[in-house]
Amino acid sequence: MRKDEYDLRERTKQFALRVIRLFAALPKTTEAQVLGKQVLRSATSVGANYREAFRGRSKAEFIAKCGDCLREIEETGYWFELLVDSGIMAPTKLAELKQECGELTAIFVTIIKKARG
Repeated sequence: MRKDEYDLRERTKQFALRVIRLFAALPKTTEAQVLGKQVLRSATSVGANYREAFRGRSKAEFIAKCGDCLREIEETGYWFELLVDSGIMAPTKLAELKQECGELTAIFVTIIKKARG
């Protein structure tokens, strides 16, 4: 396993753990819990899909799984926006997670472009 593969495995796992902690801290209102469960599902899927991607049996499977990662990380960004825009969370509370979400998006776009090469 290359170092960058391990690093991205760890980075997506740490991202998921941070979102798990965020979910645990959300208010118990219906709105917050519904949005929280959505962000929890999509954010934790990124790392799981990446692990599947680099264990793929073919280049096409790798690209498809990385595409799944990209879709999930972009969906996570959408739920972050709704948490802020609805007033459930202050923008400052989500700033670091939103930044990481943007960086992971850029990483997966790059991976997919290079793999299609």
